[in-house]
Amino acid sequence: MILITDSGSTKCDWIVVDNNGEQLQEKIRTKGLNPAILKEKKLKKIIRNSDDLMQFNHEVTHVFFYGAGCGTKKPKLMLTGLLESIFINAEIDVQEDTMAAVRATINRNDEAAVVCIMGTGSNCSYFDGQRLHQRVLSLGYTLMDDASGNYYGKELVKDYYYNQMPEDIKIAFEHKYNLEADYIKYNLYKQPNPNAYLANFAEFMFLNKDSNYITELIKKGIRMFVNNMIFQYKEELKTVPVHFAGSIAFFAETEIREVADELGFTIGNFERRPIEGLVTYHTNQL
Repeated sequence: MILITDSGSTKCDWIVVDNNGEQLQEKIRTKGLNPAILKEKKLKKIIRNSDDLMQFNHEVTHVFFYGAGCGTKKPKLMLTGLLESIFINAEIDVQEDTMAAVRATINRNDEAAVVCIMGTGSNCSYFDGQRLHQRVLSLGYTLMDDASGNYYGKELVKDYYYNQMPEDIKIAFEHKYNLEADYIKYNLYKQPNPNAYLANFAEFMFLNKDSNYITELIKKGIRMFVNNMIFQYKEELKTVPVHFAGSIAFFAETEIREVADELGFTIGNFERRPIEGLVTYHTNQL
């Protein structure tokens, strides 16, 4: 029995598959498990509080965990040890979320492509058909994450406070969210996962895409992401497509295609939820 996991900072999807490749129950969802942000005690609590997961903790033989915050050594080792302590009979394989995006979007296992993530956070790598290459080590939501939910939430809140939103958009924004300064600061500086809190505002963009302000805001973030991340692979872009994974990319597909035409690179596949592609990948290995 194998457990396949795709975790962002906001949410984490788990799918249990038997040795014949059959999914045993509906997808299990918990809060996000980002070991670069959350402490070990909090991560353990999230997992152990899921009765759906814990019913399998002795039966699982392999855990394939792909997650945000797993791209550097210390958080990856911490999460590996934690999973070993819970799924006591399982081999644990923890990899960064970029590899999940690769396996979920490429058309065949040896396909070369530039692969991007645009969800709560953002990232970009080159997969040469065998190995993953990352030319920019992400410094996380505070300094990077262009074109992510976190980025767009931050831009929307700043534009609201700087009075740079059109009046109709400003009124709609006020009606949808609690925008009191003390409430925002409490969530940003006193609560865990401020990046996930900011990403919640991004939904507003996709409910108001008929506004020129919104479409230009979306494209501004995409252009930044292209110039800072995708164009790290200018030579590779001459021969390979760019695939995208994550909810922001999925809902901004039109704008991404327009920016690709504008800046000159080839668009490949879009995958909103990498977990489905991961299940296909791992069941094919059985």
